[in-house]
Amino acid sequence: MGMEMFTQYFVQYGAIAIFVIVLLEYMNMPGFPAGIIMPLAGVWAKGGGISFVMTILLTVSAGLVGSWILYGLGRLGGDFFLGKFLKKFPKHEEAIHKNFDMLRRKGSIGVFISKLLPMVRTLISIPAGVLKMDFVKYTVASLLGVFVWNFFFVGAGYLMGDAVFKILS
Repeated sequence: MGMEMFTQYFVQYGAIAIFVIVLLEYMNMPGFPAGIIMPLAGVWAKGGGISFVMTILLTVSAGLVGSWILYGLGRLGGDFFLGKFLKKFPKHEEAIHKNFDMLRRKGSIGVFISKLLPMVRTLISIPAGVLKMDFVKYTVASLLGVFVWNFFFVGAGYLMGDAVFKILS
């Protein structure tokens, strides 16, 4: 999906589009790059389509729901789901195994840090679920990490406005 398509969705469907697209991105769906989606949401907020605070609330809520879904799949499906996931996305196997090791050592701090790292930030939820990490600790760590990540990228789009299109093109 290109910038034009995301922009069209934002204009046509408004806040619902932001929520759904960010949700899919946090569920690690291919074709939904955060480096484009988040700044575009910020640009849209700057243009008056929605307030900056509402954009942050929507993106953080969507990110948290997407993280919960992957955590739940990991927790309920455990090794079965992980095996299916890795069969479909074999390139992620090394990263997921590193995530397991890191989560065992660092716990919720590891989740927070992982939510700030590209690609790892969406993958960390599955191992956290498989390891049956405490859901409240997982949620707090995820919420804080998702907030920092989204605030930075949405804020960049908001501050740069339409100039973000030149940088992303």
